[in-house]
Amino acid sequence: MNTEITKRKDLAIEAAKQAGKSLVGNFKKPLKVESKGNRQLVTNADLEAESIIINLIKKAFPEDSILSEESRHLKPNADFHWVIDPLDGTHNYIHGIDVFGTSIAVAHKDEVLAGVIYMPLSDELYSAQKGEGTYCNGKKVSVSKRKLEESTLVYDSSIRYDKKRMLLGLSNLADKVFNVRMFGSTARHLVDIAEGKIDLNVEFHDKVWDFAAGLLLVEEAGGSSTDFQGNKWSLKTKGYVASNGIMHKEVLELLK
Repeated sequence: MNTEITKRKDLAIEAAKQAGKSLVGNFKKPLKVESKGNRQLVTNADLEAESIIINLIKKAFPEDSILSEESRHLKPNADFHWVIDPLDGTHNYIHGIDVFGTSIAVAHKDEVLAGVIYMPLSDELYSAQKGEGTYCNGKKVSVSKRKLEESTLVYDSSIRYDKKRMLLGLSNLADKVFNVRMFGSTARHLVDIAEGKIDLNVEFHDKVWDFAAGLLLVEEAGGSSTDFQGNKWSLKTKGYVASNGIMHKEVLELLK
């Protein structure tokens, strides 16, 4: 099993790098932008990066199932499942904001066992395999040791979807943390927790392709990732807290 996961992780790394090269090449160039509804956008850059990743997977592992943000290549009976966000931070990308990346996860059955996130402008390649730690460009990284009152919180920016609940949660946390940020890219949020740059991320409406790779990176770096009830996250999770672990239970209480 480990060999099969390692082979797929290695391909995910190559795919993320190739997709990242494409994204850098298209950055700050004229884009074809289409609406998917409810303020969700997709560009030709998303689709080009996605095509690169999917073609590599299909060539190497034609029996695997693929779930990507912009398309589906599902095989219900497959043992291995890929979960892909070719361009996490599309809105940043459209506006020329340099916070975006590519996220690729590999699951066996319903458990994510490998994750890769590539931030192409800074050439930061984050990878993790279950039980083996999290690495950035080959160097092992770990979460911070800061307590809640010292922490930087990244909070879900999609407040319009559930204003009452989300503003209450933000209000409860804002009095406890050191400061609050919103970067507009789950990939960036979660690798920064894994590397100890920030300490806490609360998301209510992320899709599985947003978080599948990143939550594994956080856990393998020594942090905690759960749903709002403190349960282990899964590919079906709706809403989660990711942290350095030190403050995790306290944060869950504040979000009740």
